[in-house]
Amino acid sequence: MISIPHKAKQFLVLLAKLLIVGGAFYFIYNQLAQNDKLDWQKFMILFKKNQSVLGISFILLLSVLNRYFEILKWQNLAQVIHKISLYEATKQVLAALTAGIFTPNGVGEYAGKALYYPKSEAKKVVFLNLICNGIQMILTIVFGIFGLLYFNAQFNVITTKTVMILFGGFLLILVLLFSIKKIKVKGYSIEKLIHKINEIPKPVHQKNIVLGICRYLVFSHQYYFLFLGFDVDLPYLTLMAAITSVYFLASSLPTFQFLDFAVKGSVAIYFFGILGVNEWIVIFISTLMWFLNVVLPVVLGSYFVLNFKTKVTE
Repeated sequence: MISIPHKAKQFLVLLAKLLIVGGAFYFIYNQLAQNDKLDWQKFMILFKKNQSVLGISFILLLSVLNRYFEILKWQNLAQVIHKISLYEATKQVLAALTAGIFTPNGVGEYAGKALYYPKSEAKKVVFLNLICNGIQMILTIVFGIFGLLYFNAQFNVITTKTVMILFGGFLLILVLLFSIKKIKVKGYSIEKLIHKINEIPKPVHQKNIVLGICRYLVFSHQYYFLFLGFDVDLPYLTLMAAITSVYFLASSLPTFQFLDFAVKGSVAIYFFGILGVNEWIVIFISTLMWFLNVVLPVVLGSYFVLNFKTKVTE
């Protein structure tokens, strides 16, 4: 096996850190600078009209809570390997977010967290991260389905027959998955996956679900309050139904973290267009959500990436 000198290894690690942070900031700048649909003049006029220190503080607090619940989720799950402090969980979550910003569906996040653990624990870390993200996806689907049903009942976007076909297809997929759960693909099966999930203590799963619900309610209502801040006056249930539908459909599409706001923005334009909301407002709110919940944590995560130290011993 080829041995890399210590100084050369240090240089490669530093280069990797700079590439991750530099790449993250480049993609963030590129998306903000190249988006010609962002009318900053209109935004500043509305901002000056409705500016409120209390309102801005509240929106920022929701961003902090959003990431805080995610950190608590990871701290809760990581105890399956060994207990970590809140600071350590914060460091791992933010650094992993930075590493995953320009990878498809944030897969770099899995590798980012694994680097903080011995190689022997890498598979377990990836699995726990899958559980962490998986519960959020399940909640997005559950809330999104109810949101879509309510939205469709109000505006008849699709016919009842189409809804029944979609739900029938979804149930059929579930039945097929459980009927073939013993079939193995590269040594893995659904049965084995369920067994591994059941190995995690129930209190850990329960806490994970509660924290996931709290996080979902925080970022979906942050979206809601931003619409109120942009003078969008719509009934609460109608607006929340559109928001949950947008998150559900946008999360179903494969994308990169740095393009997250563009994907959600495109889906949001369709739904909020039906509600008569101005397109530029929808784009601005989607961009603000991305900036508050991805860009700001990535800026903080860059510090942890640059200060990351490789383990000398395994």
